[in-house]
Amino acid sequence: MFMWIIKRDLLLAMRRQSDVLTTLFFFIIVVSLFPLSVGPEMNMLRTMAPGVVWVAALLASMLSLGRMFSNDYVDGTLEQMLLSPQSLSLLVLGKAFAHWLVTGVPLVLMAPVLGIQYDLPTDALLVLTAALLLGTPVLSLIGAIGAALTLGLRGGGVLVSLLVLPLYIPVLIFGAGAVEANMAGVAFDAHLSLIGAFLLVSIVFAPWAAASSLRVSLE
Repeated sequence: MFMWIIKRDLLLAMRRQSDVLTTLFFFIIVVSLFPLSVGPEMNMLRTMAPGVVWVAALLASMLSLGRMFSNDYVDGTLEQMLLSPQSLSLLVLGKAFAHWLVTGVPLVLMAPVLGIQYDLPTDALLVLTAALLLGTPVLSLIGAIGAALTLGLRGGGVLVSLLVLPLYIPVLIFGAGAVEANMAGVAFDAHLSLIGAFLLVSIVFAPWAAASSLRVSLE
């Protein structure tokens, strides 16, 4: 069932490629506008690069959170999932993983290319990629909770932003901090370890919390 959910969501995403491309283009545009506005001052660009890339990735990931459960809610598929004997937490985990594959993976792949605009050294680009690889699944898992809580509500897109943004802040801080530590010549392992710990905690608790929120939203 876990693999079926992933394959189904990926197939639906490929049929709505405009939604996938919107998230990626938003990320590219936001990251690319800052060098144009700041100018060719390389020291300033290198200093602001980690924060800019992470904030852009965070906002881009949030764009598609409202669609994680809404389409299944409208056509009645979500109610059938709740009635199935399968664990709802496992189904939520599959949908969050599919969301990460559609939105998070393209951001991770594009980040090193966009980081060249900021004159980031090669080792900093590798650290940035590793931090995003660990951090973007956390964004999808936490976002699943917000998407489940606001399911079916008018103005849910705004509400989900208010709910998940405070929870995204630790990932943002340590993700950007890992790159800054690398450029400063300081050990960055602790930052990546903390993001990895956030990921493990999210995998354990976020599906359960999102499943409980779905049951409340559908009652």
